[in-house]
Amino acid sequence: MVKLTAKCILAGDATVGKSTLAQLFRSDGAHFQKNYAMTVGVDIIMKTVHIPETNDSVELLIYDSSGKEIFYEIMEKLWEQPSILCLVYDVSNEQSFNSCAKWLQRVRARTLCSQLPGVLVGNKTDLVGRRTVEQKQAQEWAAQNELEYFETSAKEMENFEVPFRTLAKSFHRLYQERVEAIQSFV
Repeated sequence: MVKLTAKCILAGDATVGKSTLAQLFRSDGAHFQKNYAMTVGVDIIMKTVHIPETNDSVELLIYDSSGKEIFYEIMEKLWEQPSILCLVYDVSNEQSFNSCAKWLQRVRARTLCSQLPGVLVGNKTDLVGRRTVEQKQAQEWAAQNELEYFETSAKEMENFEVPFRTLAKSFHRLYQERVEAIQSFV
């Protein structure tokens, strides 16, 4: 039985639903808060994810980061050496999607690893009539940037846990690969 700890950076523009996704994940979907105060700086949320078909688990330390530029200097220091990345945009806000490149570059600049498992999450899929970013466009961008792609609706509580569980599995897989590499030298 192995218990790993992964530092997960949750990044994206303001009001894309990062905090809502993190809170839903932490509470296993027990509640959807309709009124949120904007995140100032970084809130840290912790949740343990059990890895299927193993006795192992990954404790996710989710750094829920403000999407406001004025807090970036604070966030930059807290983002040192991330383990995994969850990048979120609002499918009804093209600017939030375009900003993903900036957020990705900022997080990758804080890591010492050559591999940083990550996901791109298109949130607010319940806003069907207001959608401005097509799924295919986002999938292609994610693939070009070596990210897995997911769509969610925090409001409808759809798919909110899948990105985080996928990140935990990816981090665990990376750990296993490193152990195997070390064992091959022995």
